[in-house]
Amino acid sequence: MSLLRPIAVLLAVASVSSVAMAQYAAPAPTVPSPTGEVPGLARIGVDEHLDAQLPLDLRFRDEQGRTVQLGDFFDGEHPVLLNFAYYTCPTLCSFVLDGMAASVKEVEWTAGDEYQIVTISIDPRDTPERALAKRQEMLAKYGRPAAAHGWHFLVGDEESIQAATRAAGFRYFYNASLEQYAHPAIVMAMTPQGHFARYLYGIQYPANDVRISLLEASEGHSLSATDRIILFCYHYDPGTHEYSLVAVNLMKLGGALTMLAFGTFFAVLFWRERKRRRVTRMGEHHAPVGH
Repeated sequence: MSLLRPIAVLLAVASVSSVAMAQYAAPAPTVPSPTGEVPGLARIGVDEHLDAQLPLDLRFRDEQGRTVQLGDFFDGEHPVLLNFAYYTCPTLCSFVLDGMAASVKEVEWTAGDEYQIVTISIDPRDTPERALAKRQEMLAKYGRPAAAHGWHFLVGDEESIQAATRAAGFRYFYNASLEQYAHPAIVMAMTPQGHFARYLYGIQYPANDVRISLLEASEGHSLSATDRIILFCYHYDPGTHEYSLVAVNLMKLGGALTMLAFGTFFAVLFWRERKRRRVTRMGEHHAPVGH
């Protein structure tokens, strides 16, 4: 029976299916299109800064109006999902946040327990009151009580916002004629120390991708055997911006499990045979001697 669990895990890994781009989402499409049709489009995008450090001494205010530092949300043990938005956004930000809420709701880990979520407004005019309203809306959609201590909505001044977005490679601008911000749709998985580990694009994020990005970002902290198997079998494809099964690793794992199964089978047979012989010898030793 002990073999059933690893074999079931393998089957589950093999059966998991593995991003739609938003209006201004990066990266650019493979077929070039004229940017002149959309004013400022070239100013929007993402320059991935993998392994770069987010400045953890940057100061913001949370939804309660308290002054906080980004370092308050990185404890050295748990990964963090980070995204940029603004709380009066009429379209894209709501799609991104709704997509996040829907994805993390399907992930086994819970924000506030195994990881944190930090949303930073890119609009220096946003207020803690707006942040609180957006937070309450998202927590209601998430539906997990622990997230009350796990999803944080921050506001800040222009200097702090620029420093954070620059560190992330998040390029955006304010369209004065529309009175809106034009920006990418993206979520970033951060290590417990505040390094950028993975960028997820679009307005919908497959729960499997979110989970694996958190596993990667966790840097091995408190990972179960199942989590380690998933990391071994999946690889992030920069071309498709999705996680996919690695056939070679999957075959290696299958071979290892097969050898383990055979080894266990023959070990049990050997143990039973030795036990049978021992019982037989004991029976012969204690058999009565006839006269």
